[in-house]
Amino acid sequence: MIYKYETHLHTAEASGCASASGAEQARRYKALGYDGIIVTDHFFNGNTAVTNYYDWCDRVDRFCKGYENAKAEGDKIGLKVFFGLEYSYFGADLLTYGIDKNFLYENENICDISFYQYADKVHKAGGILVHAHPFREAGYIHEIKLLPKWIDGIEVYNSGNRKEVYNDRAKWYAEQFGFVMTAGTDNHHLWLDEKRISGVEAEQPINSIEDYIAFLRDGKLTPIIPETPAET
Repeated sequence: MIYKYETHLHTAEASGCASASGAEQARRYKALGYDGIIVTDHFFNGNTAVTNYYDWCDRVDRFCKGYENAKAEGDKIGLKVFFGLEYSYFGADLLTYGIDKNFLYENENICDISFYQYADKVHKAGGILVHAHPFREAGYIHEIKLLPKWIDGIEVYNSGNRKEVYNDRAKWYAEQFGFVMTAGTDNHHLWLDEKRISGVEAEQPINSIEDYIAFLRDGKLTPIIPETPAET
């Protein structure tokens, strides 16, 4: 049996560029036959929907609302829902897995420290960083920044890339450095063509974010490459 998981997904509750709520995303992926999703909303240094005039704990609560709404719906309909976030560093977007709400509560200065300090804190907490769409070119990305000494994997397929060459370059990068490979939809909306939905496959069920990290490190995940490509 093959199990399917979305690794890169946003919700309207926490990502400023998303239109689908956490519950809506959960219902769609269940309908598509997925076994689980990882909610990776844009963190406070990215395109967040959570403004900075709340106190820190309130900001964290609001940020986690999309994940929590997806989790509550997932529990009802039989879909695994895990927590992650997308951290931005001057052109590099890092999918962060293995930290949780308590980690954020305890690190009020997490957006004020350097990326390298952030990466160190995540790794010491048992988390990992996957570089999302590392070769994407877009108006909001001013430079391509590669961080091979600080990351744990590469997203070699991202359905949000406008051109397939951006994915081809990501795969080349992963191969050159021997990184484990993932794929993700980078899904923000319900109207995205289901033929573009991506993620990863596993031969065994993933029951926790710790399972996901272990599967990734052990090379037990296979990127899902959509049948409908972006522009070439």
